[in-house]
Amino acid sequence: MPILTMLESIRPGWVARVSQRVARGAGVRESFLEQINLLYGALTQSVETGDPAWIEHVLDNWTQSQTETDLLGDDASQTRILSEILLETQLYVSETLSQVEALELLGALLPLFAYAYEYATRRDINLRVEHVQRELETAQRQLEQLDRSKSDFISVAAHELKTPLTLIEGYTDMIREIFRGESDPTTYQATLLKGIDNGTLRLREIIDDMIDVSLLDNDLLSLNFQPVWIDRIVRNVGEELAGSIADRRQTLAIEPFPGFEEMTFGDPERLFQAFKNLVVNAVKYTPDGGVIEIGGRKLPGFLEITVSDNGIGIDPANHTLIFEKFEQLGNVSLHSSGKTKFKGGGPGLGLPITKGLIEAHGGTIWVESEGQDEETCPGSVFHVMVPLRKDPPDARSARLFQSLVDGIQSP
Repeated sequence: MPILTMLESIRPGWVARVSQRVARGAGVRESFLEQINLLYGALTQSVETGDPAWIEHVLDNWTQSQTETDLLGDDASQTRILSEILLETQLYVSETLSQVEALELLGALLPLFAYAYEYATRRDINLRVEHVQRELETAQRQLEQLDRSKSDFISVAAHELKTPLTLIEGYTDMIREIFRGESDPTTYQATLLKGIDNGTLRLREIIDDMIDVSLLDNDLLSLNFQPVWIDRIVRNVGEELAGSIADRRQTLAIEPFPGFEEMTFGDPERLFQAFKNLVVNAVKYTPDGGVIEIGGRKLPGFLEITVSDNGIGIDPANHTLIFEKFEQLGNVSLHSSGKTKFKGGGPGLGLPITKGLIEAHGGTIWVESEGQDEETCPGSVFHVMVPLRKDPPDARSARLFQSLVDGIQSP
């Protein structure tokens, strides 16, 4: 019996058996019966013409009919459906035709199913890749929107908090003036005023950090480049934090190195802020009696400054995370209060700001630590690369520097 004749003779039974199997296995609607008929017609055309491309149109229709739920799983994938159809075809042909006819018909159909598998696999993969790309693009847009919302909130909150803080500071000064007029101000009054001063100072620092984060996020940070000496900045940081370091019975060792005293161009206030944040971080996460060292080396075009400690260390998985805004390692509820107390709490802005300030200078920052352990204290080493510049990086700073030089040279 010719193959086309065999195909025509088994068509009604084959369509019924395959539709029943596929519908039961994949939950396909009854409308899929039409697609089964179309597939059988395409198989017949392919056998007759010797061109398997007739199957592509049917598979394309199947691809376009897949829902988002189908794309998230494998139950309705084309390859799975084709496997079900091929298996049922083998069973039905074996039951309906003689052994010789069955082998002859399957010999003609198997190459077509192989072609269909390959084509369907490519289409499935492409469709899923496109779906994943759309999902990623949607997630990216949502993350960008969330990040913009966070930046907007930080900016608005910081500026809104400045007004009541200024009022608190103003009324505190007025109260101080009243007490100053008394002949014998009490220690209790002085203690209250000192407490208010400490609280407002800490709140002012947090608000300033929030404003800096907002400026960095929106690329609005302006640097005032002028001649600076890194060694002087580092020593000024040590002097400002000397009281906090002494309270913790810690030691700050500054080790000079070649290039440490060379002049470069940078914003002295911002560089001071960056290195102060690093030392404060080292003080905070180093137990009482610990040692903090500042050293470095000169590299071609850069100074590498290191801030190392023998503190609790940082897990390698968090080496990047610590430079993200508002990230807190460990259980926040167990943090002590105070900026330089052991594991002291905070908004988690110091290191992100430091990273932004160093990168704004054309440098980079990273951390090295074997891990976090409060018993063995493996410590951490922060590396800061600061460019060595012989000239200001922008025209405005160049004019200011030249006017300074002219003023020094003029009689």
